[in-house]
Amino acid sequence: MPQRLLNLRWDGYVGAVGGTAVVTTALAPFQQQVNATTVALAFLLVVLFVALFWGSRPALVASVLGMFCFNFFFLPPLYTLTIAHAENWVALIVFFTTALAVGQLSARAKQRAEEAESRKLEVESLYTQLQAAFERESEAEAIKRSERLKSALLDAVTHDLRTPLTAIKASITTLIDEARGQTDESQPVTLDAESRSEMLEIIDQESDRLNRFITDLIDLARIEAGELRLRRRWGAVDEIISTALTRAKSLTTNYHLRIDTEKELPVVRVDANAVSEVVYTLVDNATKYSPAGSSIVIQAQRGPEAMVTMAVEDEGTGINRDMRERVFDKFFRATRDGDVTTQQPSGTGMGLAIAKGIVEAHEGKIWIESGRNGKGTRVVFTLPIGDDDAPNNGQAPPGP
Repeated sequence: MPQRLLNLRWDGYVGAVGGTAVVTTALAPFQQQVNATTVALAFLLVVLFVALFWGSRPALVASVLGMFCFNFFFLPPLYTLTIAHAENWVALIVFFTTALAVGQLSARAKQRAEEAESRKLEVESLYTQLQAAFERESEAEAIKRSERLKSALLDAVTHDLRTPLTAIKASITTLIDEARGQTDESQPVTLDAESRSEMLEIIDQESDRLNRFITDLIDLARIEAGELRLRRRWGAVDEIISTALTRAKSLTTNYHLRIDTEKELPVVRVDANAVSEVVYTLVDNATKYSPAGSSIVIQAQRGPEAMVTMAVEDEGTGINRDMRERVFDKFFRATRDGDVTTQQPSGTGMGLAIAKGIVEAHEGKIWIESGRNGKGTRVVFTLPIGDDDAPNNGQAPPGP
């Protein structure tokens, strides 16, 4: 038996003897003034406290001692263990039975309280362990996602920076070699006017590509930092679509474009350049993921709750339902769930993330649906029509 338990029980026995002695000493001088009930209750309190502090066995000792002291000092004839009257037998038996019951119940209550406290500590310990395990798992998952993002970013930088730089470097090197060839006969390089023009166009196009990539990175960083500044003005939806399609003219040469806008569509109070960027991004994606010669439809109509609904629909392979939310994650298409080796169209996967940030900055929503007859992809987004009373730098909404 553990030494601590032995010490605890010894303290309990000492407490039982001491408590009984104190009560007896305190009440003995007043034998004639106190009645048997008062004495019995005093001894019961001793039993109760001993049971609560030290358990059932010391309480049993306190009960026995209390019975003998009760009989010897307070029941006539005094100072003997003889009991003269039958009612005193009843009182003594009732006291002893009550003392045993009180001691046992108090000890059980104490034991249950200790067990409850022990279970509480076990639950708290288990919760702490689970929380620590969850934090370790979360940290591991965060590290895993960070590594995946680094891999995606590295892939994006490798492709979208190195590829145009390689093309620019090759074109400039060829032009320089031709220029040097006029004075260095050992390595003559000759280019006709068309070839020179083609290389200059490559340099121009790839420089624009680099500029767009850096601009996308900056825009995405601003969106994530909550620093996207919108310059809201009243504008027509048709003009926003026209601006986007003018920019995307070279992309849509091999596609059938159709614009379907509702008549008398209300003007919207938005950042026209930012919304035009959204439309351009959706058209750009439609050309990447649908076959040449297919149709691309741009729609705009009045929606519910003072909103305008716009959509870009293609006839490509479509997007699985379980992937439709994830395509708006930055670099998602570049990672392809971590597989950066899969052959994919050029780009970094930032376009839809930027589009989502712009739409949500306008307090709108963007989502993906299936195209007509369940084929292709339809990307839908909403824009607020605007409040006539909203501040607009002194500008009034244009007339119809």
